[in-house]
Amino acid sequence: MDSRIITALEVVLVVPAVLVGYIWATERLIGLASGKWRERIRPWLWLTPALVLLTAFLIVPTLQTVWYSFHNKDGTQWRGLDNYSWFLNGPGLASLVNNIIWVVFLTLGTIVVGLAVAVLADRVRYESFAKSILFMPMAISGVCAALIWKFMYWYQVPGVPQTGVVNEVLTKTGQAPIPFLIDSDFKIDTFALIFIMIWMWTGFGTVILSASLKSISSELLEAARMDGASEWQVFRKITFPLLSPTIAVVSTTMIITGLKAFDLVYTLTANGSYDTQVIANEMYNQYFNFGQYGRGAAIAVVLLIAIIPVMLFNIRRFQFQEGIR
Repeated sequence: MDSRIITALEVVLVVPAVLVGYIWATERLIGLASGKWRERIRPWLWLTPALVLLTAFLIVPTLQTVWYSFHNKDGTQWRGLDNYSWFLNGPGLASLVNNIIWVVFLTLGTIVVGLAVAVLADRVRYESFAKSILFMPMAISGVCAALIWKFMYWYQVPGVPQTGVVNEVLTKTGQAPIPFLIDSDFKIDTFALIFIMIWMWTGFGTVILSASLKSISSELLEAARMDGASEWQVFRKITFPLLSPTIAVVSTTMIITGLKAFDLVYTLTANGSYDTQVIANEMYNQYFNFGQYGRGAAIAVVLLIAIIPVMLFNIRRFQFQEGIR
């Protein structure tokens, strides 16, 4: 029998059977315990499968990655901080700079455009339709979005009819066509990639910010207008401060998305060519193209370290909000 069929049967039959068996055994064990111990052991028995999976698939691989980051390419010799030194003095530094650009402009672009659309859409009758259209790119994978925008950005040398939509518009307005995906001057190619990601995530920012916007008391806004405040003053003094917790949530999501950017760069610029390399793509290259497992592990650790402060900030903010409640 085909091994794939055997694997499918195991997933469909064995996994549910093990789950049902564990539930039955857990309830039997809890039933045999006394009343005092029953309440103590119940949470731990139910948490045990999750803790085992978390340890096996997250904690152990993370520790192994940290361990390999201090070794040579095949993990047989201790190299200390050599891999990290290579990252800071080699191509890794350029990828880190590109990731910083991604984080800053992806976050700002998504917040600014999403907030503007949320405020404007709140004032029209076809709000739901508009937000649905904006949210549609979220349903597209990064690779599909890359293929769409590859044809949008398509470039032909000047004097030849342009088949890319953007360059066709430029030539119709008397401008020279721009090689968006291969022009590293002023980081045009990097910003072209960031624009695609903003296009994909603006709908997310709009929906989240719009929901928060609707929770603001209309009486509060009307009172400010009756006191003589302009619409800009109402937005700057009332609406924006009340939206700041939601903006922080969207910003956190965008920062993490910018740090782990991979698929657009891999698909559109031949895995980081033309000075568009980012950390995730450099890690992929070191692992799978060059066989440098130590360097790849070091890059993974750097990416983890970059994300930890964002997560800690998010946790502290949630704790602060829970304390207020």
